[in-house]
Amino acid sequence: MEYKSPSLTVDGVMIRDNKVLLIKRKNDPYKDKWAIPGGFVEYGETTENAVLREFREETGLEGIIDGLVGVYSDPKRDPRKHVVSIAYLLKYTGGNEKGGDDAKEARWWYLEKLPDLAFDHDKIIKDALKLYK
Repeated sequence: MEYKSPSLTVDGVMIRDNKVLLIKRKNDPYKDKWAIPGGFVEYGETTENAVLREFREETGLEGIIDGLVGVYSDPKRDPRKHVVSIAYLLKYTGGNEKGGDDAKEARWWYLEKLPDLAFDHDKIIKDALKLYK
């Protein structure tokens, strides 16, 4: 008998000056769409370390965890397979934004003028704003 289990990802929401940092995706799914920086947790890695690593790799920015936004587990949230994401609110500590790794570009967007987002990232940002305020 085969046992299936969901994959685990992390997302990092960084808000500064009424703006949120987003990345333009380099790969499918949602290639060229804007998204919250994040990615898959590596075997043996904590989700806290994973979100800081993924954020740094994709944006060039350093941060610290400022809170847990939530856990997103809808089996249909990722078209590839069942993926559960743990989202964190991050506080900026240094660096200059630039796209890297799976990101074509990293850029700050005004919260009231966000583009169409990949996955369920609009919901994650709305939830993060409740924690941020």
